Amino acid sequence: MPKPIEEIQKEVVEEFSDLTDWEEKFQYLIELGEALPSYPEDKKVEEYLVPGCQSRVWLYPKEDSGNLQFLADSDTALTKGLIAILIRVFSDHKPQEIAEASLSFIDEIGLSKFLSISRRNGLNSMVNLLKNYAKNPNV
Repeated sequence: MPKPIEEIQKEVVEEFSDLTDWEEKFQYLIELGEALPSYPEDKKVEEYLVPGCQSRVWLYPKEDSGNLQFLADSDTALTKGLIAILIRVFSDHKPQEIAEASLSFIDEIGLSKFLSISRRNGLNSMVNLLKNYAKNPNV
């Protein structure tokens, strides 16, 4: 059984609290993105593009035993790291858990303060799409 979403968020906050400055945090985000599983080329289509992102971000949901799992990719390293964190928090959970989750960790690790406005908007678009998939899980 997967860890609760709140517990995963706490782990992410702890990992980021060990990093001393934003250069280290951005480097860590890039490393998280590099560690994402490969994204299927046949899913790099308009249907799975996240609307509202300056970068191209693909997000593919699939259902497995009542839980949602997500695959993602992006054409920029930092954005790929952002979606990697969101996937880590949300994947392998029931749609209702995802839809109802608060995402306090985004503010706790400082992403809202240190991302540019366009990246912040893109992050919000990714969160909204993940939650929309949870609210309409017929993927």
